[in-house]
Amino acid sequence: MIRLNMYDHFVISQEIMICELFKAIKCNRIELNLLDDALLLLDDLKGASRNEIDHVCQLLLEGDSFQALKNWAFTHKPTILLQLKQNIANEHYLNNSCCCSYLKKAQVSWERKMLRSLNSMCQELGIPLGRKRSKGHKEAVLQNWTELSVFFNKQSVIKPVFGPKDLLDVLTSIKHPQVRSTFKDYNSSMTATWGLINLPINVKNLSDLRRFYEPLHIKNPQIGVDDSLPSTFELVHEQEAKEVISLDSSERAQQFLRRGCPLGYRARLWALCLNAKVTEHDRLYYEQLKSFVAENEYMTDQLICKEVQLTASNDDMHFVFCDYTYQILLPFTRDQTVLSHFKTMLGSPPRIIIKNSKETYIYPPSGVIPFHGFSMYMLPLCYLYDDPVTLYVTFRQLYIRYFYKLHTISDENSGILCLCLLFERLLQTKEPEIFFHLKSFGAQPVRFIFKWLVRAFSGFLAPDQVLLLWDRILGFDSLEILSVLAVAIFSYRRTNLLLVKTNADVEAVLADLTSIRVISLLQMVMFTN
Repeated sequence: MIRLNMYDHFVISQEIMICELFKAIKCNRIELNLLDDALLLLDDLKGASRNEIDHVCQLLLEGDSFQALKNWAFTHKPTILLQLKQNIANEHYLNNSCCCSYLKKAQVSWERKMLRSLNSMCQELGIPLGRKRSKGHKEAVLQNWTELSVFFNKQSVIKPVFGPKDLLDVLTSIKHPQVRSTFKDYNSSMTATWGLINLPINVKNLSDLRRFYEPLHIKNPQIGVDDSLPSTFELVHEQEAKEVISLDSSERAQQFLRRGCPLGYRARLWALCLNAKVTEHDRLYYEQLKSFVAENEYMTDQLICKEVQLTASNDDMHFVFCDYTYQILLPFTRDQTVLSHFKTMLGSPPRIIIKNSKETYIYPPSGVIPFHGFSMYMLPLCYLYDDPVTLYVTFRQLYIRYFYKLHTISDENSGILCLCLLFERLLQTKEPEIFFHLKSFGAQPVRFIFKWLVRAFSGFLAPDQVLLLWDRILGFDSLEILSVLAVAIFSYRRTNLLLVKTNADVEAVLADLTSIRVISLLQMVMFTN
């Protein structure tokens, strides 16, 4: 049974989920082979004794193929669930009967705006959207692949297509067509209009957050807090990490990450949680993407160059990873497997029309146009992985599972729109005095923290704290913790924020987050009064 309520939150039955998982397996050659391998053991069971059947079933459950299939199913279930919901929403949108149709229109408008910006920049600078590289240039790209920051060192006159401020302006302009200025049918109704974003979308309240993030409770030892104290916790947690890795279970890895990951185990546990183990097929595919980069030059390549110049090379914590940035983001724009995330969202990949052709083409092939700050989604991973292929596969999985939600419009709980709403409502609940003090001189709190949310705090916190935060994103399979942390920082800087009188003062108080200890603040805001 599928049920649609007024806010387009769907209930999908177990039978439908199983059916969709099998459909997905049939469409995926690798997973279909795993299923075949697992079921081979069952071929000769006709007429077998009960003991023989039990023995074969035990072998099946313990087999590597079966565990690999379980990991694949576990990591794909959330994606398939979103796809099912999106299919239903699209059907209702076409019939003009979907409550989220106004969000769909906003996302479509946002995509067109990005594409117009890209096209106008091309025309203004006389740069084509794409062209073949010369033979010499192609060879030079491949020869300099490990030091592309030197190869692409020319200062680019191009500008980023958009930044966080542009996206926030779009979000704040969204209005629900059928809702008046005062809402009475969703949480925090009395305070809804005090924030910058006023839409009838449900988000978690403080009680919901406490239940959802209960493993983060102060009573539970945490990596990021208790490992800095003399105790046996870190040793015990390291032993648990080894056991989880030996079990090779994505589900167990996700549960383990809820309390953080010890140093030395994070790379393997993240890969396990995301089911991002690198295979020979992945290495061959990465080489193919490299050849695509060498063959053709895209306008988006220059956007990536500009991104490196503006962001990575100017960041004290990440400037040493500029070469990795090119090695990851240039192939990423050519990777058509990234298109799969469009099935789970309201938007669609940007398309262009080639001269003298009536056909439209997805541009770039991944459907993702890099924007200002985009590299911050992959730079923290450079502290974990030194192999470009492993780094690439992990980054791609993180993006198509989480990070695309931070720059697209939807009513999904981990989407940027809901994260802003969650921040505003939680801040009003926990720190009403700060909220109304800032409002008294026209400062909207969400404007100061929006860039934190869009980048998942990457580049703002110290790298070790970003990794601790992302442990919990993976562990709880949710980005909502970003909004909670933003509120926690306001609480932590409460004294100074209550003294400010201008927007510039607020910016100054919130400018440096490198001393922030993430887990302690999260515990403070959720589990103390």
